[in-house]
Amino acid sequence: MTHQPDEAIDGDGFGTLSAASILAETARRRPGNAALHFMGTTTTYAELWDQTRAYAGALRARGIGPGDRVAMIVPNVPDFPRVYYAALSLGAVVVPVHLLFKAAEIEFVLRDSGADVVVVAAPLLGEAIPAAERAGVPLLTVLAPPAGAGGPALPRLEEEAAAATPIVRHEPVRPTAAATILYTSGTTGTPKGAVGSHLAVVEQVHCSLVDAFDLRHTDVVFGGLPLFHAFGQVSVMNTGFRVGAAIILLPKFEPDDALALMVKHDATVFTAVPTMFMGMIEAGRRSEARPTLRYAVSGGASLPLAVLSAFEETFRAQVHEGYGLTETAPTVSTNPLTELVRPGTVGKAIWGVDVAIADADVEGRIELLEEPGALGEIVVRGHNLMKGYLGRPDATAEAIVDGWFRTGDLGTVTAEGVITIVDRKKDMIIRNGYNVYPTEVEAVMARHPKVAMAAVFGVPDDAHGQEVHAAVLAHDGETVDADELVGYMKEQVAAYKYPRVVHVMEQLPLGPSGKILKRELVEQFGA
Repeated sequence: MTHQPDEAIDGDGFGTLSAASILAETARRRPGNAALHFMGTTTTYAELWDQTRAYAGALRARGIGPGDRVAMIVPNVPDFPRVYYAALSLGAVVVPVHLLFKAAEIEFVLRDSGADVVVVAAPLLGEAIPAAERAGVPLLTVLAPPAGAGGPALPRLEEEAAAATPIVRHEPVRPTAAATILYTSGTTGTPKGAVGSHLAVVEQVHCSLVDAFDLRHTDVVFGGLPLFHAFGQVSVMNTGFRVGAAIILLPKFEPDDALALMVKHDATVFTAVPTMFMGMIEAGRRSEARPTLRYAVSGGASLPLAVLSAFEETFRAQVHEGYGLTETAPTVSTNPLTELVRPGTVGKAIWGVDVAIADADVEGRIELLEEPGALGEIVVRGHNLMKGYLGRPDATAEAIVDGWFRTGDLGTVTAEGVITIVDRKKDMIIRNGYNVYPTEVEAVMARHPKVAMAAVFGVPDDAHGQEVHAAVLAHDGETVDADELVGYMKEQVAAYKYPRVVHVMEQLPLGPSGKILKRELVEQFGA
């Protein structure tokens, strides 16, 4: 049967949905609730929304409106949510930039995203100014001293906001309109801008609150995850703001500072990546002070069972592990508070999201492996998927095949839908033709009493194809002997799995969200 096209059926309709309402609505419903704790100052929701409306007024006076791109290079300070929600409230697209990017990398993002303006925190101006000049993008500062007070004479968003007329309400946008452009880390080439919709952000928040985590307006959430990253931005800031919780902002994660702030503000929820959990365990060894945590959430990478157990023992809070990616807004699955936690797994897919296992060796199409427990590539579809990679139809077509997003992660799904991540496809080591999964080996190394953190990686080897190496950090006050650790691992895992070379290090290379950058270890030790 053929139907004539009809706008009421085929058109976009008149419904609107803006991620800016996450802050705007909570400011209306719970104006006196604390939104932010930062450096001894508490900001309420009413105050934060008023500041945001003023920032939006200043951006509007500069011509920013629906569809324009507002880049921002701002750490975890109150200006991050002010700029973020100000841009969204105008219908503009937010482009958070990696704080560790150098000038050339910033210039690439500004050009690639088509940024109409970039807002930069004063400590980051050194790299941002030349990048903005070369890209021809107007630059606004926050946190900079006034002109004549020792800093460069640059436009200050705070001054322009004070002189502007604040917006009254946020602009309506279609649910599928672009809200964010989040750049991937570029491990396999130049970074790609994953475009996220308002629908994906808002639905992600609601799924977390309804089905996964019992977050309350009385909760105090640790905010040490970088807000320019999808995990901190959506799972901490947006989710916390939607329910009216308070967020402790920490610009740079330092375990002892984090513990002190969590105790001071009586934090109830700790959301972090595995390296932060490891850091908190070490901080707990140095201090007896403890916050009254109700629970903790881990994501971003696999959490070794030994670390999970040590954190729970130290802080008396159950850890709920989840899984997600920048391209999935970010959460794919969780171990929810309402169900029995399955340590070593990332739980079940969130509501409205399908997760399946596909043959990892088949390119150009999705060939699902229907047998429960089969090992293959994790593929995802649902409301959380990105709109695509900006200006990269080739990369989009490679990532989203037959309606499924190929995650690049290897894993299994049981008949009950419980997901286990085995490893990244690109991190898998092949030694003498045998597959070695680094996370499995790392989990065993983490059980050694002297090892605080371990990263296992493959180095090219003429005889074996790849050789298994490990880089480790010792617990405070401990000394790790590399040969002793090799011997220990030889007794714990199969002969083809154990690291033949162990590098004892003072620190490991970490990305912005606290992930260990194994590619840097390969470059350092694979020469």
